[in-house]
Order: sequence, then C-alpha cells, then structure tokens
Amino acid sequence: MIMYCELSQVVEVSTSKTGKHGHAKCHFVGIDIFNGKKLEDIVPSSHNCDVPHVNRTDYQLIDISEDGFVSLLTENGNTKDDLRLPTDDSLLSQIKEGFESGKDLVVSVMSAMGEEQICALKDIGPKN
Repeated sequence: MIMYCELSQVVEVSTSKTGKHGHAKCHFVGIDIFNGKKLEDIVPSSHNCDVPHVNRTDYQLIDISEDGFVSLLTENGNTKDDLRLPTDDSLLSQIKEGFESGKDLVVSVMSAMGEEQICALKDIGPKN
C-alpha cells in the first residue's frame, strides 16, 4: 500500500544500504489515523516526503440526530452539524450512552487533508 496519499502515523522507519542502482531506500510503516489500517511504503532516501498538518479540536456535543450526524457547539457559539458519529464501536457506544444518560460531553475531532472524524470523548459532568 502506498502511504504518501494516506494520513498515517509513522511507527517504523528502516533504511537499506545503497544498491547497485545507486539509491538507498527507506521503508516506512504507518497506521492510518482515521481507520487504523497498517500502511507501508518504500521510497528512495534522497526523495522528500510530504507531511500533512493534523489538527485536533474539542467541541461540546449538543445533539445526535437519527441519521447518525452530531450537532456540536464551536468555541465561538455556532453549531457544527456536518460530522457523523464515529465508526469505532467502543467510542460510538460511549458517546450514545453518555448522551442518553444526560451527561455533558466534549468530543475531540481530528482533521487533516479535508477529512474530519471524532476520535475521543470527555465527560465533563451531568447536565444542569
């Protein structure tokens, strides 16, 4: 799998010695930050690698719609309604159970290269 077009966290890098064609190679192993798939790529050590900018933002959870979208409160008081619930079963059940029990929840959203996904949850207590 080619890693340069994917969003991955590099977990291993190994290099080979210069071969008969004159280039040392770097072997990258990464984990996709959105779906957890393992990705690998081999590139000449003299080439540049692109590094995406990854942002993590916290939003307060306001509502969960029946079609799987969440309504989030932004820092400036507006709502963000374009994110789906996460596909990770554990995180999904934590969000649904916490919301149904009336807790105030804050979700962390990771964004990079035009993609966004809820990646973590914080319980900030019961709703008043």
